[in-house]
Amino acid sequence: MTDLGHCPVTPLLLMLQGKWKAQILYELCIHDTARFGLLKRMLKGITNASLTKALRELESDGLIKREQFNEIPPHVEYSLTEKGNDLQPIFYEIMNGASITAATEMPYNI
Repeated sequence: MTDLGHCPVTPLLLMLQGKWKAQILYELCIHDTARFGLLKRMLKGITNASLTKALRELESDGLIKREQFNEIPPHVEYSLTEKGNDLQPIFYEIMNGASITAATEMPYNI
């Protein structure tokens, strides 16, 4: 038993906690690399502070890497690490489950 209990997926779920982290990882699955501005445009409603915080946490957890280019103009690109890429099949299965659930749910008439 770990400090987090018996469930072996708890550490991963804690890494993905929050409104934006799964969406950021999804965007990085689609766009092999992405700059801050692209992520900001793709994630409607996210603030600069929230995006920065989520990116730092994902980087700290080893799921994404940040590469800084000291050019004119300087820029930063984010991409999935090998650990982050290993999650792609899991995200694919979750996406399939969500599609199946959405297709079979009946709207409620109240």
